[in-house]
Amino acid sequence: MHETHAAAEAVILHSQVLWLIPTLPLLGFLIAVAAERVPGLVKITSPVAVLAAFAVTVAAAAALFAAPPGARLSQTAYTWMTSGPFHADVAFRFDALSAVMALFVTGVGLLIHVYSVGYMAHDDCCPRFFAYMNLFMFAMLLLVLGDNLLVLFVGWEGVGLCSYLLIGFWYENDDNAAAGKKAFIVNRIGDMGFVLGLFLLAWSLAPAAGGVLDLGFAHIEAHAASLAPGTATVIALLLLFGATGKSAQIPLYVWLPDAMAGPTPVSALIHAATMVTAGVYMIARLNVVYMLSPAAMQAVAVLGAATAFFAATIALVQNDIKKVLAYSTVSQIGFMMLALGVGAFATAVFHVMTHAFFKGLLFLGAGSVIHGMGGEQDVRKMGGLRTRMPVTFWTFAAATLAIAGAPGFAGFFSKDEILYHTWAGGHPWLWLVATAAATLTAFYMFRVLFLTFFGELRADPDTAHHVHESPPVMTIPLAILAVLSIVGGWVGLPEHWLWGNRFGGFLAPVTGHPHLATGGLLGEGGLMVIATTVAFAGAALAYVFYLRRPDMPATLSRNMRGVYELLLDKYRIDELYDATVVTPYVRCSTFLWKVADQELIDGFVNGVAGSLIANGDLWRRLQTGNVQHYALVFLGGVVAVLAYYVIR
Repeated sequence: MHETHAAAEAVILHSQVLWLIPTLPLLGFLIAVAAERVPGLVKITSPVAVLAAFAVTVAAAAALFAAPPGARLSQTAYTWMTSGPFHADVAFRFDALSAVMALFVTGVGLLIHVYSVGYMAHDDCCPRFFAYMNLFMFAMLLLVLGDNLLVLFVGWEGVGLCSYLLIGFWYENDDNAAAGKKAFIVNRIGDMGFVLGLFLLAWSLAPAAGGVLDLGFAHIEAHAASLAPGTATVIALLLLFGATGKSAQIPLYVWLPDAMAGPTPVSALIHAATMVTAGVYMIARLNVVYMLSPAAMQAVAVLGAATAFFAATIALVQNDIKKVLAYSTVSQIGFMMLALGVGAFATAVFHVMTHAFFKGLLFLGAGSVIHGMGGEQDVRKMGGLRTRMPVTFWTFAAATLAIAGAPGFAGFFSKDEILYHTWAGGHPWLWLVATAAATLTAFYMFRVLFLTFFGELRADPDTAHHVHESPPVMTIPLAILAVLSIVGGWVGLPEHWLWGNRFGGFLAPVTGHPHLATGGLLGEGGLMVIATTVAFAGAALAYVFYLRRPDMPATLSRNMRGVYELLLDKYRIDELYDATVVTPYVRCSTFLWKVADQELIDGFVNGVAGSLIANGDLWRRLQTGNVQHYALVFLGGVVAVLAYYVIR
């Protein structure tokens, strides 16, 4: 790596290794496909491919850290498309934002791949699993490293495809196959908005760029100011619609809870640590466009706060341990969207990173529990695992404290910063909604912790006899993620605390600094006390409900049966979509198939063919092959001609 020139806004360093970061997992995918009949080899090559990608990422990050603030590494692999005023390269960008994303994608991805070696040890389809996992890593790294929206979009679609493959991995089960299709279709609906926004952005920037059609991020940053406010709003809202699909926000969140049908490592990698944050990354990357539209920013903030609270209420009563974590993911991404909407782009990315640590750990911890319980996922049939699975318990507890916002843990700093920016940015109602969601988060996570690891074991006798701690290949990644769940937030301390917010300062050249008030009378310290208090209150309430007075939840659910059943049925949103979208669409498709396709189109085509056949059959009767018959016809023709001339 060496410096070649300095741009007006940032030093650009050319690199020859960035292409290796996504390519190494792609190589792992190809090896897994070729070595399908050698599962033992795939268990080595697939994690090693991710390890190699992580090593190159660390080397690139070291070069970036050594460069002046705001620098970025750049590499153009080759020219992809050139047509008139349109030009696109397969190019990679490694700046502060993509560096953070690539580091935890490869780092957490490596831990999940190692964990998967133990989790999938007895699955006959292990090579196919690791092939899909490596392919996903390739697509996700392409998404975060792409230097233009087209390369990003290829990665965007790639992770959608891999999500479909991994969610429906055990496709022999109809429910699993249906969950995979649901994820694919819902994401395609969101992608429609993304594509329209992408095209409109390129078209709108062309006049200011002398007619050049370019979707490179440097081009967008240079010419974004030329966008009219109304145009910027339409573009931002279209892109936001795409983000609601990929990042599971209202109204397109419905695929993610069903995605828990896939193997648990899939949930940890795709639906907690990486893919579902793609929408957040995209908005943070295009912050120059969003800052031009206060209306779009407000929409992002309101959507995020609403999703955070909405999903948290559903998680309160779910009994499948993975479903609780799934709705928790939807809720936590809502917090990230809220941060984006109030202009705290670096804070949103900060929560993306800490969430990757503690939510990845929660899913892997849940997988360890399921593994130790012989496949059981219902928390009502667990309990007492604290002594039987001590490593899983302590690591799961660390992640629970982190997501609940316990002081000193990773989630405390990132979530507190989101709440502070929301309040200081002049959004008290959104702050109130987000604070209520944070309270619910503490309650439902400690509910899972207490039901799973405390009290008496409620499993069937056959299951109880086989409960055991997971092997080291699974518990070591848990321990590493537990450490990161504790210290991972220390890079973003509040201002005037020790070294301060180094994370926000590192991202500032890409995301900018939010312009905030001081927080009024409360200040950041007062808001922090409130956030800590409500988190403690949620945890204390869960302690009372599920340890001190375990009869209270049943009594409360009976007294509030309507509300309880509504939450248990997830507000019946799936049923609403089935009634208003899916069923009418299927009926319309069936009608068009039977009437328009079979009766009209097929009927017309078949009618033409039938008439041609009948006509050919008629003429075929005249072509008998009998010479005497032909002579008679010839004679008749001669007589007819002579008669014509005689009569005339």
